[in-house]
Amino acid sequence: MSNTTDEQQIREILSKVPYPGFSRDIVSFGVVRGISCGAEITVQLVVSTNDTGVAAELRDRVSKALSSLPGQPPVKVLVDVQAPVQSAGQGPIPISGVKHVVAVASGKGGVGKSMVAVNFAAALSAQGLRVGLCDCDLYGPSVALMCGAKERPAADEAGNILPLVRHGVSIMSMGLLLEDDSPAVLRGPMVTRYSQQFLRNVAWGELDVLVLDLPPGTGDIQLTIVQTVPLAGAVIVTTPQEVALIDARKAVAMFQKTNVPILGIIENMAYFTAPGDSVKHAIFGSGGGEREAIRLGVPFLCSLPLDPAVGIASDAGTPIAISAPENTVSVLIAQAAASVALGLIPSFKLLREKPPISKCRQGA
Repeated sequence: MSNTTDEQQIREILSKVPYPGFSRDIVSFGVVRGISCGAEITVQLVVSTNDTGVAAELRDRVSKALSSLPGQPPVKVLVDVQAPVQSAGQGPIPISGVKHVVAVASGKGGVGKSMVAVNFAAALSAQGLRVGLCDCDLYGPSVALMCGAKERPAADEAGNILPLVRHGVSIMSMGLLLEDDSPAVLRGPMVTRYSQQFLRNVAWGELDVLVLDLPPGTGDIQLTIVQTVPLAGAVIVTTPQEVALIDARKAVAMFQKTNVPILGIIENMAYFTAPGDSVKHAIFGSGGGEREAIRLGVPFLCSLPLDPAVGIASDAGTPIAISAPENTVSVLIAQAAASVALGLIPSFKLLREKPPISKCRQGA
C-alpha cells in the first residue's frame, strides 16, 4: 500500500473527528496541516485559540481515532497552538449600529429556544430598549410566524434588506423569504452566505440589542457567527431532563471554547399546573437546568412552566410577553431579559422605568 493511499486513508479517518465544541470535523475546519506516513504516522495540526485545553483534547481525539489503523503503527500528533489574530479585516467585526449582540442557543431542538428568543426580544423592547431579532435558524425558521409577520421585506436604495417591525422589534427571518411549505435546501457555503447577509446586509439601524435565534446544535451557522460577530454573550435554553442537558453542555462548551460569555441558562417546560390544580407536575423532571448552571458556574435565569397559552399566543403571531404580560412565563422571561440587560447596559435601570411601548410602535 503506497504512502499516498495511506495518507488518504488517514485523512478520511480524521474527517470524522469533530473539533472540540463543534460538530464540524477537523479536516473541513482546516486544522490538519500535514500527514506523514511511514514506520510512524505523524499528524500536524494548527489551531488558533486561547483555550489551553483544546490542544490536549485534539491530541487525544486524533490518537484514539488512528489507533484502529491496520498494524497499529505508532502515532505522533503535533499541535501548533497560535493566538487568534485580531488584526484589521480578521476576527469578529461589529455590526454597524448594533451595540450588543446576544445569542439564544440550545444544544437540542424542541426545547422552546425560538419561543424564548422571541419573547426575550419583545420583553427587552417593552422595557424601553431598541431591539432587533435575527432568525439564524435557516432550515427551521419560526420567528416570522411567532411575530405575526407574513409580507416579504423590501430593500433600501443601497440594496440592504429592510427588517419588518413587529411588537417593537425589528425582525429578519428566512421564513419571510419562503412560501409556507417551501423548504430551505442549502449546502454549507450557502448557509454561511445567508447567515452573513442576514447580519450584515439588513438595515438594522441603531439597536441597543440584537437577539440571534440560533439553530440547535453546534454546526456551520454557529461556527460562522462566533467567528465573525463579536457576541456580548449567549443565553442557553434547555429542558430539565438529562437528554436535553447533554446537548446543552455541548452548546456551552462551544461558546466557552470561542471565548463567548455565557449570560445564563433558562430552563423551559419545567413543570405543568393543570387548571384548578395548584400542584406542579414535573413532566420532564425537575431542577436539571439550575443544577447545570451551578455546576458550570453561570447564572440561572429562570425556570419556565409548560403553559398552553404560550403556544396559542405564538401560533397567533403575538408573543405571550406582549399579549399577556401578567402571565407567569411573560413575567419570568421579562425578569431574565432585564437581568441580562443590566449586565450589558449600565443605564438600563433608567430605561426600565419607561412606559410600555405603544400599539403604533408595536406595528400591530
